[in-house]
Amino acid sequence: MDYKELTFTVASSEDYHQDLLIDALAQIGFDSFEEMDTGFKAYVPSSALSQNDLTHALNTFEELFSFSYSSKFIPQTNWNEVWESNFQPIEVGGVCYIRATFHDVHPEYPYEIVIDPKMAFGTGHHQTTALMMEFMLKQNLSKKKVLDMGCGTGILAILASKLGASEVIAIDYDEVCFASALENSALNRIDNIVALCGSKEVIPNLSFDIILANINRAILLDQIETYAERLSNDGVLFLSGFYEGTDLNMLVEKANVFGLEYVTHHELNTWVAAQFVKIKSSVIGI
Repeated sequence: MDYKELTFTVASSEDYHQDLLIDALAQIGFDSFEEMDTGFKAYVPSSALSQNDLTHALNTFEELFSFSYSSKFIPQTNWNEVWESNFQPIEVGGVCYIRATFHDVHPEYPYEIVIDPKMAFGTGHHQTTALMMEFMLKQNLSKKKVLDMGCGTGILAILASKLGASEVIAIDYDEVCFASALENSALNRIDNIVALCGSKEVIPNLSFDIILANINRAILLDQIETYAERLSNDGVLFLSGFYEGTDLNMLVEKANVFGLEYVTHHELNTWVAAQFVKIKSSVIGI
């Protein structure tokens, strides 16, 4: 799959102006972002980029602040080279070490995850992935059934398995992500992850103890009813891929409609991950 890289330069002293741009781009198909000192880079599959949608999204902000961007075509082979050259090992919570196959092994960490990301999202470097992993490391996943929506590389599904989950379903609509989740599960010698290609329509009719969804606000709002239906009583839902303020408020309000009670949230560089619990006595679909 070929990608387009858009490099934005933002001339504003307000951090939230850049966040507004990122959020608008996420709504029209951009699936990953890289922050820089003067702005950010945004990536979208070439086939998913509509110039009309892009123009419409950016016109909204032209009178609010000054920005500019340049566009670059990235073939699949070059994209993989970029990942390998930029992917450095990281640790999360002092106990989880994430590396690629070409990095040194560090067995002193209780949890080591090997990821060859290719074009799939999820290496632990992005704030939302790190926030989700920090939540998971504090959660009891032993013998739990886990659903990972928008699984990307499969990193959260793999961590869930390593934390003792009995069964993990990993779902992503992107065929590259689907294949990447399978490959990375094999790299980590995980045999209890079932990867599915699709969206909410392919979620098995099962009851899950934990649901993980690191996507974006629009998709989360669309799918949250399905999450509530598939979550067991007292089950826990972790969401990320959005911002504090309006995004979080919208998700909390929508979650309440379907019997999901807000517990807490964590924030990192304006990105947010939030925890919800399904209340036994709630009536779903009011």
